[in-house]
Amino acid sequence: MLIHFSPKGRALRRASQLLLTLSFSVACSLAAAQLKPAAELPAVSQPAPQPPATAASAPAAAVSASARRLYDNSRSQLLQIRTLLKNQDSQASVGSGFLVSEDGHVLTNYHVISQFALEPDRYRLRFATTEGMEGQLELLDFDVRRDLALLRAAPGALKNRGALGFRSPSLPLSKGDRIYSMGNPHDVAFAVVEGNFNGLVERSFDPLIYYSGSINSGMSGGPVVDEDGRVVGVNVSAMFFAQQMSFLVPGQFAQALFERSRNAKPMNSPAWPRLREQLLAYQDELSRRFIAQPWASAGHAHYLLPVPQEQFMRCWGRGTPADTKGLEFQRSQCRMEHAVFVSGQIQTGYLDMSHEAYDGAKLGAIRFAKQYSGSFRNERLGRDDKFRTAPFCKEEFVSRDGLPLRAVVCMRAYRKLSGLHDLSVLVTTVDASTEGALGRFDARGVSFDNALKLTAHYLEGFAWNKKSANNNASR
Repeated sequence: MLIHFSPKGRALRRASQLLLTLSFSVACSLAAAQLKPAAELPAVSQPAPQPPATAASAPAAAVSASARRLYDNSRSQLLQIRTLLKNQDSQASVGSGFLVSEDGHVLTNYHVISQFALEPDRYRLRFATTEGMEGQLELLDFDVRRDLALLRAAPGALKNRGALGFRSPSLPLSKGDRIYSMGNPHDVAFAVVEGNFNGLVERSFDPLIYYSGSINSGMSGGPVVDEDGRVVGVNVSAMFFAQQMSFLVPGQFAQALFERSRNAKPMNSPAWPRLREQLLAYQDELSRRFIAQPWASAGHAHYLLPVPQEQFMRCWGRGTPADTKGLEFQRSQCRMEHAVFVSGQIQTGYLDMSHEAYDGAKLGAIRFAKQYSGSFRNERLGRDDKFRTAPFCKEEFVSRDGLPLRAVVCMRAYRKLSGLHDLSVLVTTVDASTEGALGRFDARGVSFDNALKLTAHYLEGFAWNKKSANNNASR
């Protein structure tokens, strides 16, 4: 039975019916699931404190007089941040940080201290200065969306060492300005790396500074300063298999975290509730901004296929050569390039979508049908694990402006982040004997309500290409 739902209200109701059938199963699975402690988090993910994804760096040039001066002026405020096992001195991960107050407040990346944040009964935090002095740290707050954390040393432990200040957003840098990254790469020694400010990363959901300089493993959370020693950013990540392509969290976000949480009480219990609060707010903004964008054209002769505006996603395409003798296809894949790091096993908070348009005229109807009928066979939807439930799926045949579609909607619930789900939507056209299109949409870490809205929005992107409407009867 085909159900027509071209008006947006009907699309929303159909998506609601598809998703509501999943909610009870997901809820039952969560109730029955036994929540186990998170596994030990190896510091090998991107981004991750030890080692984060790093660029293949060229040999460093000789340190300039400016770099030497800035390092000498800042070395008292530089720290190495270590995550140790609770009852041993064994090092689980390392990163960098810097002092931002005379009271011992320290800024670093969230991913540097994520093991402690999620399992404080298993790990502890320590600092080491450039002179080798060590001491304990406590976690006050974090901004998981922007991969920042605010720590504090014991009273008096870092007294009289000064604090780094921030460059005002009213004094923007210009492309090409020299800036200087500091930290402790590979747990070898504290270092300073010269580089250039190259503006903000294009098509990024949140502002991210593109830094032409080498950020290596262990430098995550360290400061990046201007010629006057003012913090302009925080080391966060680098690009695999690239030369000196690194990324910084803009300094104003670090300053905002410090100012709003400097008097917060230490976090001594697992941070899942705080993570859930921040991720729910983030996914709501992400979903709202995405749904507000109209779909772009895929350029297909017969179908309208959903292609996002490239405001915070990048799209890539490929296809078969013109002289292909078998099945011809064109493929488009679009994805947000940055995810929210929760732990070594969980990265969430991003959208991913693709479509493939097939032309089987050279195969004939029978051979094309055999291949096309297995469209969903190779699609991976996840499985039951320590962090998410198994996917629960609902399949329906629906119609969009008269275009018949086969739609499958799947959801996986996060075990320790109640109310958040991974959504997958698979769609194929089922109107022609030697032609078709397959689409997939994934949203990681969204609420049930936003999963419903995103599903409806995605299904609305499929329709006939009205330019070929006159040819539909003959196909």
